Amino acid sequence: MLVFIGYAIVLGAVFGGYALEGGHLGALFQPTELLMIGGAGIGSFLVGNNGKAIRATLRALPPLLRGSKYTKALYMELMALLYVLLAKARKDGMLAIEADVDDPAASPIFSQYPLLARDARIMEFLTDYLRLMVSGNMNAFEIENLMDHEIETYKHEGEMPAHCISKVGDAMPAFGIVAAVMGVVHTMASADKPAAELGALIAQALVGTFLGVLLSYGFIGPLASLIEHRVAESSKVFQCIKVTLLASLNGYAPALAVEFGRKVLYSSERPSFAELEDHVRQVKAR
Repeated sequence: MLVFIGYAIVLGAVFGGYALEGGHLGALFQPTELLMIGGAGIGSFLVGNNGKAIRATLRALPPLLRGSKYTKALYMELMALLYVLLAKARKDGMLAIEADVDDPAASPIFSQYPLLARDARIMEFLTDYLRLMVSGNMNAFEIENLMDHEIETYKHEGEMPAHCISKVGDAMPAFGIVAAVMGVVHTMASADKPAAELGALIAQALVGTFLGVLLSYGFIGPLASLIEHRVAESSKVFQCIKVTLLASLNGYAPALAVEFGRKVLYSSERPSFAELEDHVRQVKAR
């Protein structure tokens, strides 16, 4: 929703200001300029990226139109789930959670946390490292190193669409200049026409430069920035899981290990110490 609101503000400010100056909006409607700039941008995007990057970019765009799913409610579910699993493992041994980890869909514990169960990436990350902990063949240092590498890989893959879109956005002003030059060439070839017609042709040519800059900084560039923010948000979940599991491996009690995980969250979604304590108390009661 914010994407549409932002685009509406950009269009309203630019075209509204132009209209208030007495400009004619019809003069800015140049389909051929859009064709040249948009077609060149799409073509450069296809040339400059492989199939993997193109598919990743296309998959990354639709979620940007929705709000972020990484809310306080999801983090509260995550920390409650981690507490329950670690408490069960501490009380009955790591093998007690093996069945839950091997088949989360059939687990009565995981089924209580629907927000997490719907996110396959979080579930895969969590169950993979719980499975390694159950095996008992890796120490905390080895698991931490492996987690760091996986999170780094995830961020690299997640930021790939942002880099692809950013490069296209950076090229838009240049493609706008190309369209403008083509318009100037057309104008020079029509030098025998009346001055009024030549003025209209020059105005059409200048619209190309305008459109290129507007598309770059008003539409495409912000999308790349938004993708980077979403990747940072999603990787924060993995960091929370990482810190909590490592604290448990180092011998801290489940309630304290979950507190470690709470501290790495962004302040906008991080529950307070009292909120987390009350939530853990309620989980204990259940």
